[in-house]
Amino acid sequence: MKLNLQTFSTIVANSAAAVQAGTAQLLDLSTGSLLRAILEANASITLWLQWLVICVMRIMRASTSAGSDLDSWMGDFGFTRLPSSCAFGVVTFSRYNVSNNATIAPDALVRTADGTQTFSVSTDAANVAWNTALGAYVLASGVTSIDLPVVATVAGVAGNVQAGAITTIASPIAGVDMVANALGATNGRDAEQDAAFRSRFVLFINSRSQATRIAVEYAISCVQQGLSYSIQENLDGSGNSRNGSFLVTVDDGSGCPSATLLSAVNSAIDVVRPIGSVFTIQPPTVQLVAVSANVTLTANANQSAVLAAIETQITNFVNNLPVGVGLPITRVAQLAYDADPSVINVRNLVLNGNSLDIAVSVVGIIKLSNLSVTL
Repeated sequence: MKLNLQTFSTIVANSAAAVQAGTAQLLDLSTGSLLRAILEANASITLWLQWLVICVMRIMRASTSAGSDLDSWMGDFGFTRLPSSCAFGVVTFSRYNVSNNATIAPDALVRTADGTQTFSVSTDAANVAWNTALGAYVLASGVTSIDLPVVATVAGVAGNVQAGAITTIASPIAGVDMVANALGATNGRDAEQDAAFRSRFVLFINSRSQATRIAVEYAISCVQQGLSYSIQENLDGSGNSRNGSFLVTVDDGSGCPSATLLSAVNSAIDVVRPIGSVFTIQPPTVQLVAVSANVTLTANANQSAVLAAIETQITNFVNNLPVGVGLPITRVAQLAYDADPSVINVRNLVLNGNSLDIAVSVVGIIKLSNLSVTL
Protein backbone atom coordinates (compact mmCIF):
# COMPACT_ATOMS: atom_id res chain seq x y z
CA MET A 1 0.00 0.00 0.00
CA LYS A 2 1.34 3.39 -0.99
CA LEU A 3 0.40 6.51 0.95
CA ASN A 4 0.59 9.84 -0.87
CA LEU A 5 1.94 12.14 1.83
CA GLN A 6 1.19 15.86 1.85
CA THR A 7 2.97 18.77 3.47
CA PHE A 8 1.25 21.38 5.64
CA SER A 9 1.27 23.92 2.78
CA THR A 10 -0.21 21.40 0.33
CA ILE A 11 -3.01 20.48 2.73
CA VAL A 12 -3.90 24.14 3.27
CA ALA A 13 -3.80 24.87 -0.46
CA ASN A 14 -5.99 21.86 -1.33
CA SER A 15 -8.45 22.75 1.42
CA ALA A 16 -8.67 26.35 0.23
CA ALA A 17 -9.29 25.21 -3.35
CA ALA A 18 -12.06 22.85 -2.20
CA VAL A 19 -13.78 25.53 -0.09
CA GLN A 20 -13.59 28.13 -2.85
CA ALA A 21 -14.95 25.64 -5.39
CA GLY A 22 -18.03 25.14 -3.22
CA THR A 23 -19.21 28.75 -3.47
CA ALA A 24 -19.66 31.41 -6.14
CA GLN A 25 -18.54 34.14 -3.75
CA LEU A 26 -14.87 35.13 -3.49
CA LEU A 27 -13.62 34.06 -0.07
CA ASP A 28 -11.05 35.87 2.02
CA LEU A 29 -8.23 33.33 2.43
CA SER A 30 -5.47 35.83 3.04
CA THR A 31 -2.96 35.32 5.86
CA GLY A 32 -4.60 36.23 9.17
CA SER A 33 -8.19 35.78 8.00
CA LEU A 34 -10.60 33.70 10.07
CA LEU A 35 -11.23 31.15 7.32
CA ARG A 36 -7.47 30.77 6.67
CA ALA A 37 -6.92 30.16 10.40
CA ILE A 38 -9.60 27.42 10.41
CA LEU A 39 -8.04 25.73 7.36
CA GLU A 40 -4.55 25.85 8.93
CA ALA A 41 -5.90 24.37 12.18
CA ASN A 42 -7.48 21.52 10.21
CA ALA A 43 -4.21 21.04 8.30
CA SER A 44 -2.34 20.61 11.61
CA ILE A 45 -4.80 17.92 12.69
CA THR A 46 -4.49 16.25 9.28
CA LEU A 47 -0.69 16.16 9.61
CA TRP A 48 -1.02 14.50 13.01
CA LEU A 49 -3.45 11.90 11.64
CA GLN A 50 -1.12 11.34 8.68
CA TRP A 51 1.73 10.68 11.10
CA LEU A 52 -0.40 8.16 13.03
CA VAL A 53 -1.22 6.34 9.80
CA ILE A 54 2.50 6.17 8.94
CA CYS A 55 3.28 4.74 12.40
CA VAL A 56 0.61 2.06 11.97
CA MET A 57 1.83 1.18 8.49
CA ARG A 58 5.43 0.86 9.70
CA ILE A 59 4.60 -1.71 12.37
CA MET A 60 2.39 -3.74 10.02
CA ARG A 61 5.43 -5.17 8.16
CA ALA A 62 8.70 -6.66 9.36
CA SER A 63 10.62 -4.77 6.68
CA THR A 64 9.62 -1.41 8.15
CA SER A 65 9.26 -2.23 11.86
CA ALA A 66 12.15 -1.54 14.22
CA GLY A 67 13.25 -2.27 17.77
CA SER A 68 10.52 -3.52 20.10
CA ASP A 69 7.92 -3.30 17.29
CA LEU A 70 9.99 -5.71 15.22
CA ASP A 71 10.37 -8.02 18.24
CA SER A 72 6.59 -8.03 18.66
CA TRP A 73 6.05 -8.75 14.95
CA MET A 74 8.53 -11.65 14.96
CA GLY A 75 7.15 -12.91 18.26
CA ASP A 76 3.94 -13.98 16.52
CA PHE A 77 6.07 -16.64 14.80
CA GLY A 78 7.93 -17.64 17.97
CA PHE A 79 11.03 -16.03 16.48
CA THR A 80 13.28 -14.09 18.86
CA ARG A 81 16.29 -11.81 18.59
CA LEU A 82 19.71 -13.29 19.43
CA PRO A 83 21.07 -11.85 22.68
CA SER A 84 24.28 -9.95 23.22
CA SER A 85 27.48 -11.86 24.01
CA CYS A 86 30.47 -11.16 26.23
CA ALA A 87 33.98 -10.38 25.06
CA PHE A 88 36.70 -12.77 26.18
CA GLY A 89 40.47 -12.87 26.18
CA VAL A 90 43.57 -13.81 28.14
CA VAL A 91 45.34 -11.80 30.85
CA THR A 92 48.68 -12.30 32.53
CA PHE A 93 48.86 -12.16 36.33
CA SER A 94 52.37 -11.52 37.65
CA ARG A 95 54.16 -10.74 40.91
CA TYR A 96 57.42 -9.58 42.46
CA ASN A 97 57.79 -12.14 45.26
CA VAL A 98 57.80 -15.74 44.03
CA SER A 99 58.64 -17.52 47.29
CA ASN A 100 55.09 -18.77 48.00
CA ASN A 101 52.13 -20.22 46.14
CA ALA A 102 49.39 -17.82 45.12
CA THR A 103 45.78 -18.84 44.44
CA ILE A 104 43.60 -17.15 41.84
CA ALA A 105 39.95 -18.12 42.05
CA PRO A 106 37.47 -18.03 39.17
CA ASP A 107 35.37 -14.85 39.27
CA ALA A 108 38.39 -12.77 40.34
CA LEU A 109 37.90 -9.37 38.74
CA VAL A 110 40.22 -7.21 36.64
CA ARG A 111 39.54 -3.85 34.96
CA THR A 112 40.72 -1.57 32.24
CA ALA A 113 42.88 1.39 33.23
CA ASP A 114 39.97 3.82 32.89
CA GLY A 115 37.71 1.60 34.99
CA THR A 116 34.96 1.36 32.39
CA GLN A 117 35.21 -2.37 31.62
CA THR A 118 35.41 -5.23 34.10
CA PHE A 119 36.42 -8.82 33.35
CA SER A 120 36.05 -11.98 35.40
CA VAL A 121 38.48 -14.90 35.46
CA SER A 122 36.79 -17.94 33.92
CA THR A 123 37.29 -21.64 34.62
CA ASP A 124 39.55 -23.64 32.32
CA ALA A 125 40.06 -27.14 33.69
CA ALA A 126 42.56 -27.88 30.89
CA ASN A 127 44.93 -25.17 32.14
CA VAL A 128 48.02 -26.72 33.73
CA ALA A 129 47.68 -24.35 36.69
CA TRP A 130 44.12 -25.44 37.48
CA ASN A 131 43.76 -27.27 40.80
CA THR A 132 40.57 -29.32 40.91
CA ALA A 133 40.70 -29.85 44.68
CA LEU A 134 40.94 -26.11 45.35
CA GLY A 135 38.66 -25.12 42.51
CA ALA A 136 41.16 -22.41 41.57
CA TYR A 137 44.35 -21.66 39.67
CA VAL A 138 47.64 -21.98 41.53
CA LEU A 139 50.62 -19.77 40.77
CA ALA A 140 53.33 -22.06 42.10
CA SER A 141 56.33 -20.84 44.06
CA GLY A 142 59.19 -19.82 41.79
CA VAL A 143 56.79 -18.93 38.97
CA THR A 144 56.56 -15.24 38.13
CA SER A 145 53.41 -15.09 35.98
CA ILE A 146 50.43 -17.04 34.71
CA ASP A 147 48.10 -16.60 31.72
CA LEU A 148 44.39 -17.04 32.51
CA PRO A 149 41.16 -16.66 30.50
CA VAL A 150 38.78 -13.82 31.33
CA VAL A 151 35.31 -12.82 30.17
CA ALA A 152 33.63 -9.43 30.29
CA THR A 153 31.06 -9.07 33.07
CA VAL A 154 28.77 -7.01 30.83
CA ALA A 155 27.82 -8.28 27.38
CA GLY A 156 28.23 -6.14 24.29
CA VAL A 157 30.81 -4.60 21.98
CA ALA A 158 31.94 -2.26 24.77
CA GLY A 159 33.80 -5.23 26.25
CA ASN A 160 36.10 -5.46 23.22
CA VAL A 161 39.30 -3.79 24.39
CA GLN A 162 42.73 -3.40 22.87
CA ALA A 163 45.94 -5.05 24.00
CA GLY A 164 47.37 -3.41 27.10
CA ALA A 165 44.03 -1.98 28.23
CA ILE A 166 43.52 -4.28 31.23
CA THR A 167 45.89 -3.14 33.98
CA THR A 168 43.94 -3.13 37.27
CA ILE A 169 43.22 -5.97 39.69
CA ALA A 170 39.71 -5.15 40.94
CA SER A 171 39.40 -7.87 43.59
CA PRO A 172 42.38 -8.40 45.98
CA ILE A 173 44.45 -11.49 45.23
CA ALA A 174 47.06 -12.33 47.82
CA GLY A 175 50.54 -12.78 46.32
CA VAL A 176 49.64 -11.26 42.93
CA ASP A 177 50.75 -7.73 42.10
CA MET A 178 49.99 -6.94 38.46
CA VAL A 179 47.78 -7.83 35.54
CA ALA A 180 48.08 -7.07 31.82
CA ASN A 181 46.67 -8.31 28.52
CA ALA A 182 49.11 -8.85 25.67
CA LEU A 183 46.24 -9.38 23.26
CA GLY A 184 42.90 -7.63 23.02
CA ALA A 185 39.60 -9.00 24.35
CA THR A 186 37.31 -9.74 21.42
CA ASN A 187 34.01 -11.23 20.24
CA GLY A 188 31.76 -9.08 22.43
CA ARG A 189 28.57 -8.37 20.51
CA ASP A 190 25.47 -6.29 21.10
CA ALA A 191 22.04 -7.87 20.73
CA GLU A 192 21.19 -8.81 17.14
CA GLN A 193 20.57 -5.73 15.01
CA ASP A 194 17.30 -5.24 13.13
CA ALA A 195 18.83 -5.90 9.69
CA ALA A 196 20.40 -9.19 10.79
CA PHE A 197 17.19 -10.14 12.59
CA ARG A 198 15.20 -9.69 9.38
CA SER A 199 17.76 -11.61 7.30
CA ARG A 200 17.64 -14.55 9.69
CA PHE A 201 13.85 -14.49 9.56
CA VAL A 202 14.04 -15.15 5.82
CA LEU A 203 16.10 -18.28 6.54
CA PHE A 204 13.58 -19.22 9.23
CA ILE A 205 10.67 -19.06 6.79
CA ASN A 206 12.56 -20.78 3.98
CA SER A 207 13.63 -23.65 6.22
CA ARG A 208 10.22 -24.56 7.66
CA SER A 209 9.36 -28.24 7.20
CA GLN A 210 12.52 -28.75 5.18
CA ALA A 211 15.46 -31.03 5.93
CA THR A 212 17.78 -29.02 3.72
CA ARG A 213 21.11 -27.26 3.84
CA ILE A 214 19.29 -23.96 4.49
CA ALA A 215 17.55 -25.54 7.47
CA VAL A 216 20.89 -26.67 8.90
CA GLU A 217 22.42 -23.23 8.31
CA TYR A 218 19.48 -21.59 10.05
CA ALA A 219 19.80 -23.96 13.02
CA ILE A 220 23.48 -23.06 13.41
CA SER A 221 22.83 -19.32 13.10
CA CYS A 222 20.33 -19.46 15.98
CA VAL A 223 22.78 -20.89 18.53
CA GLN A 224 24.58 -17.58 19.06
CA GLN A 225 25.84 -14.54 17.17
CA GLY A 226 29.22 -14.46 15.46
CA LEU A 227 29.44 -18.11 14.43
CA SER A 228 31.14 -19.02 11.18
CA TYR A 229 30.82 -22.48 9.70
CA SER A 230 31.22 -24.72 6.69
CA ILE A 231 29.07 -27.70 5.71
CA GLN A 232 30.47 -30.56 3.64
CA GLU A 233 28.04 -33.12 2.33
CA ASN A 234 28.72 -36.87 2.00
CA LEU A 235 31.74 -36.77 4.30
CA ASP A 236 32.17 -38.45 7.68
CA GLY A 237 34.00 -37.12 10.73
CA SER A 238 37.34 -38.33 9.38
CA GLY A 239 36.87 -36.56 6.05
CA ASN A 240 36.20 -39.82 4.20
CA SER A 241 33.50 -40.12 1.56
CA ARG A 242 30.24 -41.46 3.01
CA ASN A 243 26.78 -41.02 1.51
CA GLY A 244 24.13 -39.75 3.89
CA SER A 245 26.65 -38.08 6.17
CA PHE A 246 27.67 -34.45 6.46
CA LEU A 247 30.48 -32.68 8.28
CA VAL A 248 29.97 -29.33 10.01
CA THR A 249 32.93 -27.16 11.04
CA VAL A 250 32.03 -24.39 13.49
CA ASP A 251 33.98 -21.52 15.04
CA ASP A 252 33.01 -18.71 17.40
CA GLY A 253 35.94 -16.47 16.54
CA SER A 254 38.34 -18.04 19.02
CA GLY A 255 39.62 -20.83 16.76
CA CYS A 256 38.89 -23.26 19.61
CA PRO A 257 35.14 -23.32 20.35
CA SER A 258 34.15 -24.90 23.66
CA ALA A 259 32.61 -28.34 24.04
CA THR A 260 29.47 -26.62 25.32
CA LEU A 261 29.11 -24.62 22.11
CA LEU A 262 29.73 -27.66 19.88
CA SER A 263 27.12 -29.58 21.86
CA ALA A 264 24.60 -26.74 21.43
CA VAL A 265 25.21 -26.71 17.66
CA ASN A 266 24.84 -30.49 17.58
CA SER A 267 21.48 -30.29 19.34
CA ALA A 268 20.23 -27.52 17.03
CA ILE A 269 21.14 -29.45 13.87
CA ASP A 270 19.68 -32.70 15.17
CA VAL A 271 16.22 -31.10 15.19
CA VAL A 272 16.28 -30.28 11.45
CA ARG A 273 18.53 -32.96 9.94
CA PRO A 274 17.04 -35.33 7.33
CA ILE A 275 15.86 -38.66 8.73
CA GLY A 276 18.38 -41.40 8.07
CA SER A 277 21.31 -39.00 7.85
CA VAL A 278 24.21 -38.64 10.27
CA PHE A 279 26.48 -35.70 10.89
CA THR A 280 29.62 -34.72 12.77
CA ILE A 281 30.40 -31.39 14.46
CA GLN A 282 34.04 -30.37 14.72
CA PRO A 283 36.14 -27.30 15.56
CA PRO A 284 38.19 -25.74 12.75
CA THR A 285 41.79 -26.52 11.98
CA VAL A 286 43.73 -23.41 12.99
CA GLN A 287 46.32 -22.17 10.51
CA LEU A 288 48.66 -19.61 12.03
CA VAL A 289 50.01 -16.71 10.00
CA ALA A 290 52.83 -14.30 10.80
CA VAL A 291 52.59 -10.88 9.18
CA SER A 292 55.53 -8.56 8.69
CA ALA A 293 55.69 -5.21 6.90
CA ASN A 294 57.45 -1.86 6.73
CA VAL A 295 55.51 1.35 6.23
CA THR A 296 56.41 4.87 5.16
CA LEU A 297 54.57 7.72 6.86
CA THR A 298 54.23 11.42 6.20
CA ALA A 299 56.74 13.65 7.97
CA ASN A 300 54.29 15.01 10.55
CA ALA A 301 52.65 11.66 11.44
CA ASN A 302 52.32 10.44 15.04
CA GLN A 303 54.38 7.32 14.39
CA SER A 304 53.46 5.27 17.47
CA ALA A 305 49.73 5.99 17.10
CA VAL A 306 49.71 5.14 13.39
CA LEU A 307 51.62 1.89 13.89
CA ALA A 308 49.20 0.91 16.65
CA ALA A 309 46.23 1.68 14.38
CA ILE A 310 47.69 -0.46 11.59
CA GLU A 311 48.29 -3.38 13.95
CA THR A 312 44.74 -3.11 15.31
CA GLN A 313 43.24 -3.11 11.82
CA ILE A 314 45.21 -6.14 10.67
CA THR A 315 44.70 -8.08 13.90
CA ASN A 316 40.93 -7.58 13.92
CA PHE A 317 40.58 -8.51 10.26
CA VAL A 318 42.74 -11.65 10.34
CA ASN A 319 41.37 -13.01 13.60
CA ASN A 320 37.78 -12.56 12.41
CA LEU A 321 38.11 -14.37 9.09
CA PRO A 322 35.37 -17.03 8.84
CA VAL A 323 35.92 -20.76 8.43
CA GLY A 324 37.28 -21.70 5.01
CA VAL A 325 38.28 -18.16 3.97
CA GLY A 326 41.89 -17.44 3.01
CA LEU A 327 43.95 -14.28 3.48
CA PRO A 328 44.93 -12.28 0.37
CA ILE A 329 48.18 -10.40 0.82
CA THR A 330 46.79 -7.40 -1.04
CA ARG A 331 43.98 -7.16 1.52
CA VAL A 332 46.55 -6.82 4.30
CA ALA A 333 48.24 -3.99 2.42
CA GLN A 334 44.88 -2.27 1.96
CA LEU A 335 44.21 -2.52 5.70
CA ALA A 336 47.51 -0.77 6.40
CA TYR A 337 46.68 2.05 3.98
CA ASP A 338 43.16 2.43 5.35
CA ALA A 339 44.35 2.59 8.97
CA ASP A 340 45.51 6.20 8.70
CA PRO A 341 45.81 8.83 5.95
CA SER A 342 49.48 9.36 6.87
CA VAL A 343 50.42 5.91 5.48
CA ILE A 344 51.94 6.62 2.06
CA ASN A 345 53.67 3.29 1.32
CA VAL A 346 53.63 -0.33 2.49
CA ARG A 347 56.87 -2.20 1.80
CA ASN A 348 58.30 -5.69 2.31
CA LEU A 349 54.92 -7.18 3.17
CA VAL A 350 55.18 -10.93 3.77
CA LEU A 351 52.83 -13.58 5.15
CA ASN A 352 54.65 -16.49 6.79
CA GLY A 353 57.84 -15.31 5.11
CA ASN A 354 56.43 -15.19 1.58
CA SER A 355 54.79 -12.57 -0.63
CA LEU A 356 51.89 -14.92 -1.36
CA ASP A 357 48.26 -15.28 -0.34
CA ILE A 358 47.49 -17.68 2.51
CA ALA A 359 45.12 -20.40 1.36
CA VAL A 360 43.07 -22.43 3.82
CA SER A 361 41.03 -25.62 3.57
CA VAL A 362 37.25 -25.61 3.85
CA VAL A 363 37.59 -26.74 7.50
CA GLY A 364 40.45 -24.38 8.32
CA ILE A 365 40.54 -20.95 9.91
CA ILE A 366 43.34 -18.38 9.97
CA LYS A 367 44.62 -16.81 13.18
CA LEU A 368 47.42 -14.33 13.68
CA SER A 369 50.51 -15.74 15.38
CA ASN A 370 52.78 -12.72 15.07
CA LEU A 371 52.53 -9.19 13.67
CA SER A 372 55.42 -6.82 13.08
CA VAL A 373 54.82 -3.41 11.50
CA THR A 374 57.83 -1.09 11.53
CA LEU A 375 59.00 2.03 9.78
